[in-house]
Amino acid sequence: MKHSFKVVLLVVFCAGISSATAVDYDIQLDTVISGYDGTTCWVHPKAGLIPGEKPVVVMTMQKLLLSGSDVFYALNEMRSDDLGASWEGPTEHETLGRRMERGFVSVICDFTPQWHAQSQTLLGTGHVARYEGDKLAKEYPRETAYSSYDAETKSWSTWKTVTMPEDDRFYNSGAGCTQRVDLENGDILLPFYFAPRGEKSYSAAVMRCRFDGETLSYVEHGNILELTEPRGYCEPSLARFQGRFFLTLRNDVRGYVTRSDDGLHFEEPRPWTFDDGTELGSYNTQQHWIAHKDALFLVYTRRDPDYDHVFRHRAPLRMAQVDPESLCVLRDTERILVPSRGARLGNFSVMPVNEEEVWVTVSEWMQPAGCEQYGSDNAVYAARIRWRP
Repeated sequence: MKHSFKVVLLVVFCAGISSATAVDYDIQLDTVISGYDGTTCWVHPKAGLIPGEKPVVVMTMQKLLLSGSDVFYALNEMRSDDLGASWEGPTEHETLGRRMERGFVSVICDFTPQWHAQSQTLLGTGHVARYEGDKLAKEYPRETAYSSYDAETKSWSTWKTVTMPEDDRFYNSGAGCTQRVDLENGDILLPFYFAPRGEKSYSAAVMRCRFDGETLSYVEHGNILELTEPRGYCEPSLARFQGRFFLTLRNDVRGYVTRSDDGLHFEEPRPWTFDDGTELGSYNTQQHWIAHKDALFLVYTRRDPDYDHVFRHRAPLRMAQVDPESLCVLRDTERILVPSRGARLGNFSVMPVNEEEVWVTVSEWMQPAGCEQYGSDNAVYAARIRWRP
């Protein structure tokens, strides 16, 4: 009844006139690479931009074993020195590969690279998965993992993990598939999610970190967000828009949203809805933000009877404007960024290029078996969003 009551309140709250400024854009959908071998597929293509007179795009992705569940191999790199006109790769990096730790096969995954201006470094963050054979271990410690990129040698540093406070709540913690915000002083606001040993329900928070060019260090974390619905809050993503911070959270039943004035301490999350009060319908997968100077957007997937054949309705990939006051998605602004070809598109990333353009990168995740019958072939896409004047 507690969560039902929240939704009823939102119907009233969101039914008013939107305060959002309308912003229009064009979409160019590029295929970076494609091809399906029936045994593995590319997943988690996430790009970071190294700024300069000739900007460089570095996109990491990794192979997934189709016969398993979340069984990942070494991160590979795709690189473009001409903003996507051509690409080099994929190139595997041993420093971002598997290794033996604590009796498990461990690998960095769910990795997102982003430019860190103060250290002039492309810094990627994710978390660690651990395996027994070709299966996720039943019980293992999970940490926030990171690596930095050397643009001259085109190499990544050996992945390391963030040292967290001695707190049982952080036994199973990580920043996989999250979207961070870097502050002007160089501090990093990194969303993460966590659970004590043996617990299946996650909580979420934002931690403030510092990066000196080599080591990513925990400083503090904000208030802890908790939910009793299945598995709690996962894969939180953060954005800053017009002086405030906005956090979106994955949950098995529905997505949630909240906001903050300082990026650490957040309001009680509320379910995502359209501006007519109906639920957005994004469930059991991530959502991410696009922050234009004049408008805030959400990228997501959602329930739609036309796509009941897609795993958890994780395609097509959609984008719509958000009213930052009511925290609702404006239904009339919804557009499809990447169309459905049967495979899921739920794991994606956002990369700002400049004031005129932002990219969303995603791959066709070829599970469950048979999704290729609708035309998917493990294409890796870059959806290029170009703002209209």
